[in-house]
Amino acid sequence: MPDIPQAPGLGAVVERVSAARMPATVHELARDHYAGRRVGTPGGRAAAAWLAERLRELGAEVELDSFPVTDVRELYATPMLEWSTSSQALRLEHRRDFVEHLASAEAPDPRTAPLAAASEAGLRGRWVLAEAGDWAQACERAEAHGAAGVLAARGTDAEGWMPKMIAGPATRAVPIIALRTDLHARLADALAVGPVLVTGSMPLRQTSADGHNVHARFPASSPAGGVGTGPRVLLTAHYDGVGDDPGMRLPAAADNASGVAAVLEAARVLTADPATRAELSVAFLDAEETGAWGSAHHAAALPPGTLVINLDGAAHLHRAAAVEAGGPAHALLATLDQAARLTGVPLRAGAMASDNRRYAAAGLAAIGIGMGMPGYQTPAETPDRVQPGTLVAAARLLVATVGLLAVQTSV
Repeated sequence: MPDIPQAPGLGAVVERVSAARMPATVHELARDHYAGRRVGTPGGRAAAAWLAERLRELGAEVELDSFPVTDVRELYATPMLEWSTSSQALRLEHRRDFVEHLASAEAPDPRTAPLAAASEAGLRGRWVLAEAGDWAQACERAEAHGAAGVLAARGTDAEGWMPKMIAGPATRAVPIIALRTDLHARLADALAVGPVLVTGSMPLRQTSADGHNVHARFPASSPAGGVGTGPRVLLTAHYDGVGDDPGMRLPAAADNASGVAAVLEAARVLTADPATRAELSVAFLDAEETGAWGSAHHAAALPPGTLVINLDGAAHLHRAAAVEAGGPAHALLATLDQAARLTGVPLRAGAMASDNRRYAAAGLAAIGIGMGMPGYQTPAETPDRVQPGTLVAAARLLVATVGLLAVQTSV
């Protein structure tokens, strides 16, 4: 890998990124033991403890910082949905055919009732079929008339899964079930022909939890081996997932065990070379899936001038890494671009709705990077779909960026 004139030897440091260690980290965090790593669960806490130990092995001073999280949606049993007409009966599969709507009221016991279109007058005690894209209005009518619940339409991913989420709009007064778009249309067709009987349950509740950020500080060194003066660089990745469903694994390998693995490997390489580590710290963040609570909690405690690079997804680099810059990040973005040319990683501007936005909102220079999440928040998000080459590209990009920042400060 060629060097650039301002950073002699950096290419050799970047090449020290190991393709072997990172898949092992992904496989570890995707194990059954961690149960999808949802905030506030034993699996989430176990993942934080495991990461803290890995950082201590690299010589970091490590702190676990807890904070409260509210309004986490928790599915505590498998919901059901079935319907029948005079000529057919159909029982649907959770997360393939239907899924929890995050605004749903809690309804653990199955409710059987006739189906009605949202425009009908007599809705009391009936399931209401919302028109596509208009679930909120259907909820208002259902609540006003004492309906049994609402069936809304929702799409799937390219593989036919309905991804899981655990944070959303305010809870309504009626249960809401999101039905696959084509099945929603099929149900509307059946209702146009004759009576339809629906049975559904939605064992979904709101809960509160304690999140746990893992913070690591590494001793700062200058190229000459003395005490470093900067730059102050923070590498971040969230380690939490949406958690398993009852009876169904959601291993969260891409989102975001992959990003965690690349950040951990970058820290290993950087801390082994005093000329490139700058004043480096790492934060493995909790509760990103519930609204980036971990980074919101952390951002206010950071000193001004901290440069933040957040990696959310490093599983499948298709054409280019998505990059979003926020706060006073012009110089940081220029350095990232320089590092991308050094490492051969293509970049493109793209929305990165992740922890980087919380740091940017606090007035810090913050960049979010994403390199793909195959199987995003579904049972198909397995370790075998995380590409080792993408992990290497992500870790090399981080190492090169921090190395260039360290050189720029020292000259």
